[in-house]
Amino acid sequence: MQELWSGAPELDGADSEEQFVEVESGISLRVLTWTPDDASAACNDPVVVVPGWGSVFEGWRPLLTEWVRRRPIVYIETREKKSAVIVKKVNKTDFEMSKHGTDVLAVLNHLGIESRDVDWFSSSLGATLLIESYQSGVLNGHSSVLLAPNPDFEFPLWARMVMSLPIPRFIHPALMRFTVWLVDRRTKEEGQRIRYRRTLLAQDLNRMLMSARANMRYRLPDDLSRIDVPCAVMTASSDTLHDMDKVLSIVERIPGAVLIEVPSNQYAHEADVLVEIEQFHSSISN
Repeated sequence: MQELWSGAPELDGADSEEQFVEVESGISLRVLTWTPDDASAACNDPVVVVPGWGSVFEGWRPLLTEWVRRRPIVYIETREKKSAVIVKKVNKTDFEMSKHGTDVLAVLNHLGIESRDVDWFSSSLGATLLIESYQSGVLNGHSSVLLAPNPDFEFPLWARMVMSLPIPRFIHPALMRFTVWLVDRRTKEEGQRIRYRRTLLAQDLNRMLMSARANMRYRLPDDLSRIDVPCAVMTASSDTLHDMDKVLSIVERIPGAVLIEVPSNQYAHEADVLVEIEQFHSSISN
């Protein structure tokens, strides 16, 4: 599974680069960038992608392979992922939502990108951290497509009880297998099930536990009225891992936000979803 977290994946028609950007002392994030070979496409402003909790690149390959023919892509892996280089002792406070927002800002600063010029694409935890960062003024943007954002991270009571206890490392493999089994049971979409299984098995479980402990008390602010980034919230009614009613409540709270409903969560990872994304981009440009 280590190959999922190292090297710059090659995409047809683009140059690829992997860098590790120090976002605070002792923590560096893996950042992947692709520049189209086509000179006219390479001159466009970049799309910055912030994927979900523990998400691995391979799940996004179909979408990004097509998108990079049109736009430069910057893909930022957040600090709970196995790819992050962490050389200091960390605890759950190092994985709080606000940390992720300042990390993303640090990456943009390193790359010389102004957040107000960015067309963002994000999913799950990535979408949540961007919403909080827009509201708090840490980040801005030209536009933002937010796939299945989480207003909170509700874990079952038994899971909260387990995560509150010290968990010896020798139990980690069995705990991960149990988690994969639970996700398989809850997920209707086969493509989503395969992605989540691959994602879970590729993780550093100790980091994921600390991140989960930080997230389980998190709530997105009720007041999102300060957000002035044009936002589209994307969701699928068939996605049983993200509560539709909660997603709709986010749409209602972000000024001017629009809802994009897609056939499935898997569809949002495929090249076909660019139709909906580019329609949204055109609507805010007119």
